[in-house]
Amino acid sequence: MTLNALYGSKMKKIFLHIALFFTLFVFSQNEQLAQNYFDKGEFEKALISYQELLTAQPGNGYYFQKTIECQQQLKQYDVAEKAILNRFDKYKQAALLVELGSNYQLQKNEEKAKKYFEQALDKIKKNPSEVYAIAAVFERKVLIDYALQAYQMALDLDKNLNFNFQMALLYGQKGDSDKMIEKFLEESFKNPQNLIAIQNQFSRFMTENADVNFNNALRKALLLRTQQNQDVFWNQYLSWYFVQQKEFGKAFIQEKAIYKRNPESLFNIVNLAQIAIEEDEKETAKEILTFVLENTQDMELQIQAHYFLTEMKINNPLEKDLSLIETDLNSLLKQFGITPYSLKLQILKAHFDTFQMKNPEQGKVILKTALDLPLNEYQKADVKMELADIFLFEEKFNQASLYYSQIEEDLKNDVVGHEASLKSAKTSYFKADFVWALKQFKELKSVSSQLIANDALEYFLLINDNTVADSTQTALKQFARGDYLLYQNKPQEALLQFQDILKNFKGQEIESVTIYRLGKTYEKLGDYSSALSQYQTIIDKHSDGIYVDEALYFSAEIYNKQLKDTEKAKPLYEKLVFHHEDSIYFVDARRKFRELRGDLAP
Repeated sequence: MTLNALYGSKMKKIFLHIALFFTLFVFSQNEQLAQNYFDKGEFEKALISYQELLTAQPGNGYYFQKTIECQQQLKQYDVAEKAILNRFDKYKQAALLVELGSNYQLQKNEEKAKKYFEQALDKIKKNPSEVYAIAAVFERKVLIDYALQAYQMALDLDKNLNFNFQMALLYGQKGDSDKMIEKFLEESFKNPQNLIAIQNQFSRFMTENADVNFNNALRKALLLRTQQNQDVFWNQYLSWYFVQQKEFGKAFIQEKAIYKRNPESLFNIVNLAQIAIEEDEKETAKEILTFVLENTQDMELQIQAHYFLTEMKINNPLEKDLSLIETDLNSLLKQFGITPYSLKLQILKAHFDTFQMKNPEQGKVILKTALDLPLNEYQKADVKMELADIFLFEEKFNQASLYYSQIEEDLKNDVVGHEASLKSAKTSYFKADFVWALKQFKELKSVSSQLIANDALEYFLLINDNTVADSTQTALKQFARGDYLLYQNKPQEALLQFQDILKNFKGQEIESVTIYRLGKTYEKLGDYSSALSQYQTIIDKHSDGIYVDEALYFSAEIYNKQLKDTEKAKPLYEKLVFHHEDSIYFVDARRKFRELRGDLAP
């Protein structure tokens, strides 16, 4: 072949690819245009567009379906019927019988609709594999009973088929919780690879749908299976359920049952303790961690358990307990040595020395020694984060920012990197560099971690609102100082700072957030009566502000957990549930309200 011929052949291929690409591009544009017309209710225009697409691709089932839907929206039922019959004669697709029945149903002709629906079901009797297309159309037309009948008919004919997941979703749409649960649990056991997807469905019903009867039905179904079947799978499932309900003591019972039959690992039990700590169920967490220490010789698990137990002691300790905690930490480090395995204990000791014992130099010595150990990038980040926190404690803002920046650079787009960014922004805020802090918080509002995004949003609004209200930022500077004193674990000094702000800036924008901070500070000091008084002021005088849901929730929590006065807690949870559905505390408040009202099964 000559060079010219080769060149000509290559050019033909290039032009062919360009033409194909252009054709696909035009089709994509036309399909989008047709869908836009349909979504806007411009069915005449949508019909013309879909007919053009269908003419170009006669075998395309989606374009045909949308054409029929447009005709039905325009009440062109005879035209739609003729088109469906012609397509059925040509392609013999059984699912078109459902389309035909639906077309009659739209005309209120239930008798003819039923006739074609039954003809579609008869096709499944002859060939069970027809069920996939037929049931899919029944589902799309929200003909739930017919879809269920189709699946069941196919199952009766071919035992190798499995439609548990699809049928469970349909039973859920019908509101038949018992059958939905039965099908989902059957599928979970049969195909454990679908377990997470099924548990996500259960979680949606437990939270979004807020169905107490569903929660109790699922609990009973799981309990029944643990009694009838000795497979630990059901204990694990029941443990998961109790965690969703935040009943960690009951979850622990299931985890112990699993451990007795499979004593190889206690990691799940340690994880349960961690979740309990995060949910402020400290007594349950202590019980779980004590069990771990009594039943393992694994050094990593022992370190984890000791770490969590000691961390709980360090949070708001009594003055008389400080020396005992220090002794315990020294003893643990001596027991496990200064190695990468005990790194979390080393960091905890540095934090304790700085924020509780007010000895940041000792904390820095511990951390700088840790940096000489063979650590991975995440361990190094943990050490540097604590080191930065200590520099911030010492008001060495530039050094703190330097370490936070190193973590941001090393772990970009990672939650640890985002945490460092948040702390860097707070450093700017603490030193009253509000312009730079506002820019940093604005960027962090959209990160994937909800906790970090929420925190960033809170500070962004705080700075923005109080800058608009007071261009000199005098009140905001004093408020930032109060927050910094809280950071330094100086609650008494912070209390005086916030009280001074209330005295000097009464009636100004800063007032409501200052009252809220006072409430949280009193809580930290264990002065629950004063905390309740501050929250009540927000409820009474700032009911249209952004802190009223916090005031309701934390007041309820004090009555419920600290003062054990559930009768006073209940109406506060109730008010939050019925008047603040967009609150981040809504789900927890609703669950606790129902517990106190006695809705949930014991």
